[in-house]
Amino acid sequence: MARTGSCLCGAVRYSVTADVSHTGACHCGMCRKWSGGVYLGIEVAAQDFDLQGQDNLTVYTSSPWAERAFCSSCGSSIYYRVTAQGPHHGTYHVGMGTLDNVANITLDGEIFIDLKPDGYAFAGETQKMTEAEVMAMFAPG
Repeated sequence: MARTGSCLCGAVRYSVTADVSHTGACHCGMCRKWSGGVYLGIEVAAQDFDLQGQDNLTVYTSSPWAERAFCSSCGSSIYYRVTAQGPHHGTYHVGMGTLDNVANITLDGEIFIDLKPDGYAFAGETQKMTEAEVMAMFAPG
């Protein structure tokens, strides 16, 4: 099922043509600061992501291997994109909170689990990765 989404003010809109049925949670310090809490993202290949209103985005290079984009008008966190060469290059992690319809999306993974604040926990079983495991997967070199 294709999905659509937008920032809070509507200046940035997008559509995802691939089926979206899973989300993952990131507990790293950058995602918590960027999103104001745990970041829930849906993974989208570049060819399945159609973005409108790009001139309303501010893109921030947050690490040597990724960038984050947010609406310049309302501040909504739109995506995290892997820029490093490798199997994940160009992959978008679109903020689940920006989707127009979140029905039938299951939380199936959590990354930076060792950095998760003690104040919350998700119900159910998820695949979990530590900071070291994530760094080995995404960080170049």
